[in-house]
Amino acid sequence: MLSFTGSRSFAIDLGNNNTLLTDKEKILLSEPSYIVFNDNHSVKAVGEEAYSIFEKSHDALHPVKPLRGGVIADYQSAGKMIRMLVDKVYSTGFLSKGFDTIITGVPYHTTQVERRAFRDALDQFNSRKTNLLFEPLAAAIGMDLDIREPEGKLLVDIGGGITEVVVISLSGVASFQSLKVAGDTFDEVIRDYFRKQHNLLIGARTAEQVKKTIGGVSAALKNAPLPMLVKGKSLAEGIPMSVEIRYEELVPVLDKPFSEIEAGIIHTLQHCPPELAADIYKSGVYVTGGSALLHGVKERLERTTSLPVHIDAHSLTSVSRGISKALRDPKYYQGVLIEA
Repeated sequence: MLSFTGSRSFAIDLGNNNTLLTDKEKILLSEPSYIVFNDNHSVKAVGEEAYSIFEKSHDALHPVKPLRGGVIADYQSAGKMIRMLVDKVYSTGFLSKGFDTIITGVPYHTTQVERRAFRDALDQFNSRKTNLLFEPLAAAIGMDLDIREPEGKLLVDIGGGITEVVVISLSGVASFQSLKVAGDTFDEVIRDYFRKQHNLLIGARTAEQVKKTIGGVSAALKNAPLPMLVKGKSLAEGIPMSVEIRYEELVPVLDKPFSEIEAGIIHTLQHCPPELAADIYKSGVYVTGGSALLHGVKERLERTTSLPVHIDAHSLTSVSRGISKALRDPKYYQGVLIEA
């Protein structure tokens, strides 16, 4: 544990697959959003350690992924997971005194009830002020886009549980689409493909690794990644086996879910005001989130939209960076901070 004695405020990006904790200047913690319980309901592991146990545990252990679709699905587990991750950064003495300000990101599509779940999960830290910040706006801030100016900006945030497509202008959202197609969907179709095409059963972690290593959405790629050896269990014989997969083989697999994201982008453009559409014609499309790193995203979206496409070089931390900036200067960003 790091005995932290710095700022009495922190920002948390509670993601579907990963949780990041930051202060006003830097990332303090980045770990998977997983928790494992013992039979007696005590916590066995959290974060990185819990993720390493997933799909390898026995009946006496109960792995939980508390977030689904970008929102809290298991409130009790989420609260304990957040508490233990924060405990890794702040000493017990520090925690007992409470905090000044906590800011957390929430998806734009969330309901009041879902936002309350985020707020309630943070109430345990006894902060003087708790604010929510919509994740697409936080991502834009993290990418150093000026969200306060009237010029429209189209941002696509492909997260773990959802994809949000928004047109931002004057610190607000002028048009948006929220899609339940994102990183977890890509993992699922990869697992399904291996099961049907290769009679190979692979776990969610292996599917995620395949996606990260050779997953792509454009066949016309100049520098395609090298083939990958994928290990799993034979459905026919029930014994360990492996198959070699080429990049080109996975492109058609990921085509259908990515086509839904493309359709969401087009729909958002069709429903945004014409003056903002004219701005976007000049500025292009900004893409962030973990699955923005799939091979060929830039090339494919430029063909689909005929617009310049900008992929965030640090897609996994854009929301966290944006929340951290808001924590650093809450007066400047008061127009987008929601009091919880």
